[in-house]
Amino acid sequence: MPELPDILAYADALTERVTGAPIERAFVRSPALLRTAEPPLRDVVGHRVTGVRRIGKRLVLALDGDLFVVLHLMIAGRLHWKRPGLMPTGKFDSATLGFPEGTLLLTEASTKKRAELHVVRGEEGLERFARGGLDVREADLTAFRAALTRENHTLKRTLTDPRIFDGIGNAYSDEILHAARLSPVTLSTRLSEEEIERLHRAVRDTLSLWIARLSTERAAGFPEKVTAFRPDMAVHGKFGKPCPDCDTKVQRIRYADNETNYCPRCQTGGKLLADRSLSRLLKDDWPRTIEDLEELKERQAQRHGS
Repeated sequence: MPELPDILAYADALTERVTGAPIERAFVRSPALLRTAEPPLRDVVGHRVTGVRRIGKRLVLALDGDLFVVLHLMIAGRLHWKRPGLMPTGKFDSATLGFPEGTLLLTEASTKKRAELHVVRGEEGLERFARGGLDVREADLTAFRAALTRENHTLKRTLTDPRIFDGIGNAYSDEILHAARLSPVTLSTRLSEEEIERLHRAVRDTLSLWIARLSTERAAGFPEKVTAFRPDMAVHGKFGKPCPDCDTKVQRIRYADNETNYCPRCQTGGKLLADRSLSRLLKDDWPRTIEDLEELKERQAQRHGS
C-alpha cells in the first residue's frame, strides 16, 4: 500500500502536471471503485484543479466549485501519467481522469478491488476521511510520546494505526522499528524514555530519508515504480536475507495478508518472535533463538539428506 513518502511523491508529481488544468473526461471502468453517488462523477468534468493534497494515505484533487476528488489506492492501486485521450482498456485499468496535457490512469493489479474513488462537495465533505493521526514530521517529542502511549498496543500496531500516526503502513513501520532497534511486539506503554526518544528520531529520520529518495526518483518523471518492496530497504520484504547491519537473516511474523519483517539480532536480542501459524504447527519444536533456528534447519537438512 502506498504510504506517506509514496503519496507525497504522487502529490508532487500531480501538482506539477494538473494544477490549473481542467478535467476534460472522467471515466470509471471498475464499478467497485466509485464509492459515492452524490455529487456524481460527471460533475467534476469542466472544473479546474486548484491544488493537490494528502489526507493520511489518500490523495485529494481540489477543484474549483468546491468539489474534491478523493483517491485511496489501498494495497494494489497505482497511478500513471499517460498520453491525452487515453481510455482504460487494459486488464488492470480502473479509471481515468483526462486533462489537456495527459491522462491520469488508476490501475489495480488485484482481484480484490479495494481501491476507492470519492467525489465530495465542500471542506466538510473531507472531514470523514481524516482519521486524526499525528503527522510525525511536525510533531515534537512531547506530542509523539502522548500519541504513542495513549493506548497499550504493540509498536507495530501503534505505528500503523491511522488514528494514532498519520500515513505509516506495513513497509515503513518495519524500517522505522529496525532503525530504532526495537521489537515490533514491544508494548507501546512499556518503553523507557530513551527508547521513546530513539523511536521518535527513527520515525522522522526514516520518513525523511525515503521522502528525499522518492523525490529524487520523481525528478526523472512521474513515479511509475511505487512499491512496498524496495531493494534498498533494510528489512521489509527481506525475509531470509541478511540484515544490512549485522548479517543475521531477517525473520518475519505473518498474519492475514500482512507480514512483519525484523532482525532478531538488532531488534529482539536474538529471540525469534512466534509466527502464529508456524508456531501452532511446530509446537514445542518452535525455535526460540537464532541458534535454535540454525539447529532446526540443520536437523531438517540431515533428515532430507538421509
